[in-house]
Amino acid sequence: MANIVAIVGRPNTGKSTLFNRLTEGRDAITDEMSGVTRDRHYGKAEWTGVEFAVIDTGGYTVNSEDTFEEEIKKQVMLAVEEATSIIFLVDVTTGITDHDEAVAAFLRKADKPVVLVANKVDTNDRIFQASEFYGFGLGEVHCISSVNGGGTGDMLDALVATFPEKENTPEVELPKFAVVGKPNVGKSSFINALLNEERNIVTDMAGTTRDALLTRYSSFGFDFYLVDTAGIRKRSKVHEDVEFYSVLRSVRSIEESDVCILMVDATEGVQKQDLNIFYSIVRNGKGVVVLVNKWDIVEKESKTMKEYEAKIKERLEPFTDVPIIFTSALTKQRVHKAVETAVQVYENLSTRIPTSELNEVMLPIIERNPPPATKGKFVRIKYCMQLPTRKTAFAFYCNLPQYVKDPYKRFIENRLREQFDLSGIPILLFFRKK
Repeated sequence: MANIVAIVGRPNTGKSTLFNRLTEGRDAITDEMSGVTRDRHYGKAEWTGVEFAVIDTGGYTVNSEDTFEEEIKKQVMLAVEEATSIIFLVDVTTGITDHDEAVAAFLRKADKPVVLVANKVDTNDRIFQASEFYGFGLGEVHCISSVNGGGTGDMLDALVATFPEKENTPEVELPKFAVVGKPNVGKSSFINALLNEERNIVTDMAGTTRDALLTRYSSFGFDFYLVDTAGIRKRSKVHEDVEFYSVLRSVRSIEESDVCILMVDATEGVQKQDLNIFYSIVRNGKGVVVLVNKWDIVEKESKTMKEYEAKIKERLEPFTDVPIIFTSALTKQRVHKAVETAVQVYENLSTRIPTSELNEVMLPIIERNPPPATKGKFVRIKYCMQLPTRKTAFAFYCNLPQYVKDPYKRFIENRLREQFDLSGIPILLFFRKK
């Protein structure tokens, strides 16, 4: 179960500044999301060897004063729903406000650990001022300055201590496939089409009610865990809330999976939010299969499928070596083809190319097509190997790695994909000094 921390509180307490400090030097899980206002971010942080996701809910308000409190309430409700721990950030320079009180009242009723943090405590006098926040009844007040980092170490110690112990890990090491995508794209229908084939072979694994459900599927020669994200429900008519909720579920599921089945609505094509989820899959180094659902209701001509596939790959550039399956979860068209493809991508992800074979194949290609000279200097690549990492990564050793430009890196990646079966897998390339 992934640890997820939400930073909540009214505006201008320093949530975004704290978020940036916690995630400094880390890869963001996603870029800014489509349909999410201002600076909503999802990032990764680490403390004493413990990794966790961080949600900055800083922009989750509207500009109208009369709806301010309602928007704050929505923000806190969503954070409490999805997070494993909450950082409640208050501002020592303004003291307790009515909106702080409203947030605190809600958190007192919530069944989630809360770390109460007083920000902007830059002097000893302000430590004394922060004592008033004990009145919330939420336990110890941790004094920090998110600008200069003062006090954040002790605060993070307290935060990590609230994380649940790791449990409910599968007893059997099997592939994990996550079905991800926007709301109403057909994730539930696809999962039901799979699981309803032989219900007796489905066993739900114990897990928390807020976490994605792991379901073991063992039929028709397949055996894997399904990371089920189909339980996304519209929590209100506010479009923002739906996207916030669904993107967070997708982020968690992506991190916990080996291969992601990204479902796209055939009637809409690849939208910005689909791309955000796709980029998140790629950055996390997971295998990916694109499932174009609702294909049964698309008007077709002789070249429709090929043209549609070409448009999708154009949107996914530069990573276009991705299996694309056209399906209908409703009629079960190509549902099992999707699973077969996900299994193949998982096998590709597990591929380890012997160093001798890699050099025998790639060095002649490089010799015939060397990197272009830069400033009169020639790059000579002498050796390559696959790195022993969870992500699929290759190192190429040469005399002048700084002169290897992106177009040549793409050339090398394309040759690797041609020579070895790496379809559906993001590839990392490193050029190093020999």
